[in-house]
Amino acid sequence: MKSRHRLLGAFAAVLALPLFALPATASAADTPPSAVTPLGDTPLPPSVSPQSVGGTKASVKDHPFIIAALREGGARPQGQTCTGSVIAPRKILIAAHCKEADGAKSFLYGLDDLNAGGGTRIGVTSYDIHPKYVTFDQGYDVAVVTTDRDIPVPGGQYAQVATSADTELNKPGKNGLGLGYGKKDFNDNSRDVSLTKFDLPVVAGSNCSGVGAGFRDATMICSGYSDGRVTILPGDSGGPLIVDGKVAGVASWSRSDFRWYSVYGRLNNDMGDWVKEQIGQAPPTDTFSLEASPSAVKADPGGHVSTTVTSTAGRDGSETVELTASGLPQGAKATFQPSSITTGSTAKLTIETAANTPQQDYTVTVTGTGTSGTATAKVTLTVGSGQPPADDLKITVGPSGGTVRPGFFADATVTVAGGTGTVTLSASGAGLPLAPFFSPPRLNGGGTSQMQVVGPFQRGTYPVTVTARDAAGKTATATYTLTVQ
Repeated sequence: MKSRHRLLGAFAAVLALPLFALPATASAADTPPSAVTPLGDTPLPPSVSPQSVGGTKASVKDHPFIIAALREGGARPQGQTCTGSVIAPRKILIAAHCKEADGAKSFLYGLDDLNAGGGTRIGVTSYDIHPKYVTFDQGYDVAVVTTDRDIPVPGGQYAQVATSADTELNKPGKNGLGLGYGKKDFNDNSRDVSLTKFDLPVVAGSNCSGVGAGFRDATMICSGYSDGRVTILPGDSGGPLIVDGKVAGVASWSRSDFRWYSVYGRLNNDMGDWVKEQIGQAPPTDTFSLEASPSAVKADPGGHVSTTVTSTAGRDGSETVELTASGLPQGAKATFQPSSITTGSTAKLTIETAANTPQQDYTVTVTGTGTSGTATAKVTLTVGSGQPPADDLKITVGPSGGTVRPGFFADATVTVAGGTGTVTLSASGAGLPLAPFFSPPRLNGGGTSQMQVVGPFQRGTYPVTVTARDAAGKTATATYTLTVQ
């Protein structure tokens, strides 16, 4: 890969790159700089001649929690300025100083190279910095972003954040893995915004003293090498330092000549505890809940199909739940095994259709009744071709298929006509790493929605069933064929 030059700096407010550098303050050209200044779009001192640093190309497939941070007006391609780690469906871990740069913030997920096109663009709902943060060189350089939609991390493989319980992660001698979309050459001539990984050993904090406002063991981790032969770069700010499988730090700053160590905001302390608080957990509801998986099934007339019903306890804890099903098509029968479960357990639902069951889509409602109340789950049952009656709800997809590389996104337009009330869109297909996304996911009175489908990492052809369901329970389907080459 193209060499990465030691441009880190960490970051700053006003910067086009997320790293701040430490400008020289001594008069002698050979005296190491000792102050801290945002790198941004400011030209570097002419005496700075960074050597290329170590780093190799990385893939989101191997690090599915990594995400690129963008800002409007950013000098780098796509406006890339920082790197973040997805830590929950709508939460991103990043450096606090990344918030300070001018321009509206957003994120781009799913790409090894941001110049390749595609990916999923994510908006920002809130950008919460640590309450003790003042500037990056004062410590507490950590923030948690809340997004406006779920981030499609396959299988919920979110980054695991260190806390005060992980006391050894900043111990000198530990090995750290850094990740980032930052610069690859001194002047960013290559315009390279691909994902890079680099190995950085954790070293004693005394090595990072004597620069800027000084190194603080309580809130920082000193890593890398005295000559900066491997280092974080502008654009890597906020990126993770992974030690023993957990994010022990977020990229924060370095010295302005870039021939120095990489400093990360430390998380195995109260900073990590604060991040955990920001992730939070949804409080249990008063009543239990039900979920069917898969929630869409298909059977031929006279055949049968099964799904699993999972129950989750409510605030009052465990209870017994009786299961029933309604909305079955003509001649069909539903059987639960068992028909009575304890919250926290599962039951198998088998639906048998009759030879004369009409071929169309049905919404089957699974109802659970317990001492705290009732809960429901919906199952879409397609019998035969599942085509709706003429002049009823209709759905089309254009184009009807697309070709992508493994792990990349394909786009299509879904058009809905007819139906009653609000129409909800969904899609599924065997082999897909995650369900397709719709923007918007609901339509009222017909219209169009943009669908994004992520390509599996195994090459092949993948039929995707796109389903529209209206307020009356009527459904319509269309097929989109995804080819991965």
